[in-house]
Amino acid sequence: MAQVVFSSWGRNIIDNRQGGEAKEAAFRLPVTYDGERPLSAFMGWDGIILYNREVDVPAMTAEYMRRVQTRYCCGKCTPGKKGTRVLMDILAAIVEGRGKEADLATIEDLYELMRGCKCTLCQSATVPVLDAVTHFRDAFLARISGSRTPEAPFRYVEKYTAPCQDKCPAHIDIPAYIEAIKEYQFGYSLAAVRDCMPLPSVCGRVCPHPCETACRRKNVDEPISIMTLKRSASDYEWQHQLTPPMLVPPGETAVAERSYAYFQKYLPTVPQARKSKKIAVVGAGPAGLAAAYYLALEGYPVTIYEALPEGFGGGMVAVGIPPYRQPRQLLQRDIDIIAALGVEMIYNTRIGTDISLAELKERYDAVFLAPGAHRSKPMGVDGEDKGYKGFLKGGIDFLREAYMGNPTGMGKKVVVVGGGNTAIDCVRVALREGAEESVLVYRRSRKEMPADVWEVDGADEEGVRFEFQVLPTRVIANDNHEVTGVECVRMAMGEPDASGRRRPEPVAGSEFVIECDTVIPAIGQDPDLSFIPPDFGIDITKWNTVVTGYIPFKDAAGKDLKDGMGNMQSRTLITDREGVFAGGDAEIGPLTVVACVGSGHRAAKVIQRWLEEGKAYLTDDELMEDILNYLGVYDKNEQVPWLDSAKREHQAEVHGRERASFKNYQEVELGFTNSQAVREAERCLRCYRVAMVAI
Repeated sequence: MAQVVFSSWGRNIIDNRQGGEAKEAAFRLPVTYDGERPLSAFMGWDGIILYNREVDVPAMTAEYMRRVQTRYCCGKCTPGKKGTRVLMDILAAIVEGRGKEADLATIEDLYELMRGCKCTLCQSATVPVLDAVTHFRDAFLARISGSRTPEAPFRYVEKYTAPCQDKCPAHIDIPAYIEAIKEYQFGYSLAAVRDCMPLPSVCGRVCPHPCETACRRKNVDEPISIMTLKRSASDYEWQHQLTPPMLVPPGETAVAERSYAYFQKYLPTVPQARKSKKIAVVGAGPAGLAAAYYLALEGYPVTIYEALPEGFGGGMVAVGIPPYRQPRQLLQRDIDIIAALGVEMIYNTRIGTDISLAELKERYDAVFLAPGAHRSKPMGVDGEDKGYKGFLKGGIDFLREAYMGNPTGMGKKVVVVGGGNTAIDCVRVALREGAEESVLVYRRSRKEMPADVWEVDGADEEGVRFEFQVLPTRVIANDNHEVTGVECVRMAMGEPDASGRRRPEPVAGSEFVIECDTVIPAIGQDPDLSFIPPDFGIDITKWNTVVTGYIPFKDAAGKDLKDGMGNMQSRTLITDREGVFAGGDAEIGPLTVVACVGSGHRAAKVIQRWLEEGKAYLTDDELMEDILNYLGVYDKNEQVPWLDSAKREHQAEVHGRERASFKNYQEVELGFTNSQAVREAERCLRCYRVAMVAI
């Protein structure tokens, strides 16, 4: 809870300018910008937040509108193009002492007029302007009369975002790539995706799309199918045999569509001239591939070391996600594009065994650790450590052996324990590997499963049997040490714990046995960091993750702000060992593909700055990205005006239990047709926002 001088954020007025007992605000905005410098004021789509009464609100308002108009207004609608220009000119005149009191009424009229803008960028930008004129009228009148006090020195930093873009861990410019599809510009759409995401075919298929939980269209009817539209852009390129633009020889056309100036900023530049400093990446998973891609575009020679054999690049995507969700050839295509930029891929090489981390540090100017989380967690039940035949090491291990064509040790009656996507993948893959019965056991209800709803539905359709609110307690085996069943107990929901979530508790006398010949624990994974020597100078947390640098966000009392995951902070991804960075699962624990890509992208930028400037730091853009992410851009309670509802498009899908027949790993979800993609893109409300801070 931070005390403020004034706030109109969220349409809740808090005015402490007159003294007295201070009113507190509940929004999550730090009072320091980078852990040290005070954040004096914030101006954005939902109002003004003022921490420092010395901030010249008219000057900040004028600068805010100047940046909105000159840097972010698309000019594609008259109210936005003309309205922001008039506002900019009026505010500039007021600040320069050329304004009139009647100008304040004009600003109020423009606020009403610009509610008819094509999208919400210019429209939402008028909200803090109106709040400033309404609640700081005396300051504006002082400017007009020429009686103002000298302006205190502040630096302004702005950032444009959108609710979906903010919620995306990779911070892809989602409205831009959707807008391009709406304009039939699939090449520009994919270029906008690749600006932050070098694995578009992957995240167009297996992303849990948290962006859709923050889609303002959801406040009208249904969210935009953001993930599938990303797939549409990716599929268009390979279906039409187009060369990825970053691989097109200089002088040739990079995008095989007509020039459209609005999307030109998303055309990737050709890779920069080859640089001398070399970088090693440990792990060819999403984080490692993303870091390599963006470093290679900057001209750096990058070598990736991967423990899996050739053909299994992609890390957990390759060996942890079934081909019926992510076709192998499309994953390999994304990897081949990265390799074509000059990234060397060395397979069958385990760090700590085939080559030491110290050797990597000696050979390369920087090292990025992104080994993923490939070690299964134990269940903690009686009998799991007895070496019984049929008790498999873990879900990730089972999936890896299945995808690599190795014996899995699976029988005909399979029980999988867990409630996440890996557990769901295991029960579905078990059917494809010949199981006659595939059972999932989870200690909570179906509604509480962390697995994606659509994945659970897919398992249900394929014939998986579910045992909800059931906890395994003992693995049962015969005299030959072969698994014959798993003893379980029914669970009932008890009182809420400290987190507010009700904990499942055993029901006395409810014990029963599920007959099976295979038990697969799939309750989570951990990174395997055994390749890092204890004396290497890299700290490991009690959760078995690498300790990296961070910038904490503070409240008014100087204490670290907290969120549901711990401290609110910006992560620099540099370890205590000079020149060694870490990201993805190894740095913060098991993450989604898109979160690992976001981590790898940031690591690439930080590594580049460290190599070129000798220090690792976060830029204004990255700091603002994190501040906005903690503040939150989406408002689930917002009343979004819209003329009419428009039905969400759904991609074609193979249905029926036969899709899970023996060795049938054909893709289940088939994507949009191009016309479907355009119709779905037309539903987007293009919800851009611009925020600006005074430091």
